[in-house]
Amino acid sequence: MAQRRAFLWAFFLLVSLFTSHGDALGVNWGTQASHTLHPSVVVGMLKDNGINKVKLFDSDSWTLKALVGSGMEVMVAIPNKDLNIYLKYKKAKKWVKDTISKHLYDGGVDIRYVAVGNEPFLTSYNGSFVNITFPALANVQKALEEAGLGEKVKATVALNADVYESASNKPSDGDFRGDIKDRMLEIVRFLNEKNSPFVVNIYPFLSLYQNPDFPLDFAFLDERGESIEDRGIEYSNVFDANLDTLVWALRKSEVPDLKILVGEIGWPTDGNKFANRTLAKRFYDGLMKKLATGAGTPLRPGRLSVYLFGLVDEDLKSVAPGNFERHWGIFYFDGKPKFPIDFSGNGQSKMPVAAKGVVPLESRWCVFGKPEMKNSSKLGDLVNYACSNADCTALGYGSSCNNLDRNGNISYAFNMYFQMQSQDVQACDFDGMATITTKNASTGTCLFPIQIISAGVRVIGDGVSAAAGFVGLVLFGIFGLM
Repeated sequence: MAQRRAFLWAFFLLVSLFTSHGDALGVNWGTQASHTLHPSVVVGMLKDNGINKVKLFDSDSWTLKALVGSGMEVMVAIPNKDLNIYLKYKKAKKWVKDTISKHLYDGGVDIRYVAVGNEPFLTSYNGSFVNITFPALANVQKALEEAGLGEKVKATVALNADVYESASNKPSDGDFRGDIKDRMLEIVRFLNEKNSPFVVNIYPFLSLYQNPDFPLDFAFLDERGESIEDRGIEYSNVFDANLDTLVWALRKSEVPDLKILVGEIGWPTDGNKFANRTLAKRFYDGLMKKLATGAGTPLRPGRLSVYLFGLVDEDLKSVAPGNFERHWGIFYFDGKPKFPIDFSGNGQSKMPVAAKGVVPLESRWCVFGKPEMKNSSKLGDLVNYACSNADCTALGYGSSCNNLDRNGNISYAFNMYFQMQSQDVQACDFDGMATITTKNASTGTCLFPIQIISAGVRVIGDGVSAAAGFVGLVLFGIFGLM
């Protein structure tokens, strides 16, 4: 009998641990891709992997329709470019009616949060959204309350961790950035008053990427490296130190108990020497274990709520921050998993369940057909054109295709353009220098992908093509093709 009770206790403890972790774990679903997965396919993939919370970057009706009846908690968003619209309360009221009220019904979409803006205070925006974010936030929250949804749905702002800083790099010196402090005080006190959470995006990878002297092990949560001490507290990883820097900033802003959600956290798998599947797995293993224990951080003990970034790779994202921007996905663009991961955090790593019902294009590749041709400005222009209109970030230094020879680099560029154009035969010409083959051109760690039949229409924004062109110019200077 005693053995039976012990078994049942262990069983219920395990179930409780997994359930609480599942409630705390969400994922970001981005759609900046040339060939998108059908929303119903994505919802099925999320369900198959036990993920029941999703954060969107807009409020697209096609996506929301796929989430009807799913039971998933949803965070929708208003993009930065639309913030100016909602400075008018009537516009905010109409948006809430057409987007939130329309989908929020019994058996509909379980919308919990509206992110008003996405990292609007980034220094790279030069203050463009500093004075309009709070008024838009206030109008959206007021509209939610007028619609009788103020207790169910909370408006917030998805903020980058650069809104706070520490002169000493220790958490206790944390405070909001001087240039936006007044605005941040308005926002955090409003969030506190409305019982809305502070949503922060924290990226340990970027600490490593941006600082050549940053200790590698401190970016991970497996306690392999040296710790830093702050007022008697030992910090063994940058995530804990970063989040507690925010806690100190909130304390100094007189909202010490404001709820915190981690809106984005993850590790890319290509586009940089530190961006690979091995390090990504190490990071996620540590993160999942931390979430499962419910330990929190030294200043915020208890269960953390986080949204992983991201679900799938997005080949149309701007590479201005770095080539890794298009490789944050736990899954490849086609919904295939990249590495084993344990979403429960209980030490049972396995490959996630792949997306079902995805239809690949034909097994054919576009490759360089004139290997005997010497370097020429014409060839350089062709490769430049290909990578200006496709994703060649895997060719960069330290990336998965960095070790290709000259002909391999050219073939990779040609094929990426060919796949971007959905294998249109006219897209594999390049003035007669390319040819279509049914032999897989992949080699070593370098995957020559085959695209999928897209669920949507491809739209390339002005910023995307410009960014892609920049990558092309850098690559071809390296390869001696110009």
